[in-house]
Amino acid sequence: MLYRWIVLFGVWAAYSAFGLVATSLAPLVSQVEQDLGFSHTAMGSIMGAWQLTYIVAAIPCGILLDRYASRYTLTLGILLIAASALLRGFATDYVSLLIAVMLFGLGGPIVSTGAPKLITRWFEGSNRGLAMGVYMTGPAIGGVVSLTMTHTVLLPLFGHWQILMIGLSILVALVAILWFVIASQGPMRSAEGNDRAASTSATPVRARHLITQPTVQIVLLMSVGVFLFNHGLNNWLPELLKGHGLSLIEAGYWAAIPTVIGILGSLTIPRLATPGRRLHILLGLCACAIASSLLLQFNHDGLLTVGLIIQGIARSSLMTVLVLTLVELPGIGERYAGLASGLFFSAAEFGGVMGPTLLGMTYDFWGDFSLGLGLLTLDAMLLAWATLVLMRRVSEAEHIR
Repeated sequence: MLYRWIVLFGVWAAYSAFGLVATSLAPLVSQVEQDLGFSHTAMGSIMGAWQLTYIVAAIPCGILLDRYASRYTLTLGILLIAASALLRGFATDYVSLLIAVMLFGLGGPIVSTGAPKLITRWFEGSNRGLAMGVYMTGPAIGGVVSLTMTHTVLLPLFGHWQILMIGLSILVALVAILWFVIASQGPMRSAEGNDRAASTSATPVRARHLITQPTVQIVLLMSVGVFLFNHGLNNWLPELLKGHGLSLIEAGYWAAIPTVIGILGSLTIPRLATPGRRLHILLGLCACAIASSLLLQFNHDGLLTVGLIIQGIARSSLMTVLVLTLVELPGIGERYAGLASGLFFSAAEFGGVMGPTLLGMTYDFWGDFSLGLGLLTLDAMLLAWATLVLMRRVSEAEHIR
């Protein structure tokens, strides 16, 4: 059915807009600080503000997605991201820029929790894993465009960082229009009309029921560990590589290796993660996370290269395979995929906040990243152990059925 691939393209475009705006301030730190008179501490608090909003908003956004048609909800999420970029373009002080960035934390969870719900509805089997892998390349590609083209293409084109932000907001708004057109077609209207009424009245009860399930609890705890590992390492990787003697430019190129590998991994690994072998693949990805955090401690080009490659493999698919595991647990499925995804990302972003903070604190305490990397190794080992526990729980549930 051709329409489902059009839906996938729309979801991918929405997630690309997410990644583009999420990383848009990172290459512009010096210009923003100079224009608005910020310190590094103030700028850091602004860049992390949307994740705190995200934690609070993720579950309500998941409920919203289960109750209302995606042509309205996902369009709203994309428009909120566009509004966040637009308000950044008109920011004049700390408070106005902080509010603009926090607004992203309201739109972002609608996109990230809506995507797995839509893929669960339109794809099955190995194609579901492939589709999730495809849309997960969106934020990576959006981030790569933002980080690599801001100073070479975009800033010279627009002339000033605030005008650039306004330009990004227009681009994201066009993505919102694209999605609304895609989601307004007959097949989407028909599919979403079948189960929305049933999920509306049952949502509060279902939320409490899901949280009490041991398998769901394990997945939510694992989501914290996965985001702690990914966000911690991703945010500090250039600085970590500089600590191995690389220049700023060299560190930037080397830090791009996991991103490139991650895009390739997103297109292959989730497709292989069919229900019968999904948890075994998840265990293998945990092993990659363990190995990468160990290898990145060595000051040797060959070991660093291998560590970066397998880090890209781990970070490309750990989250995707875990989300796939969650939405296909008994009692969730398509109907409550939005709520379950909201629970997932709300829990996961605690790790997203803790990861960069943990590595920064341990660096100040220890003088390098070795202690932080050691804690990431421990985190990955706990993820592997939790996967083994989840295997046993799922096996027991299937035996009972």
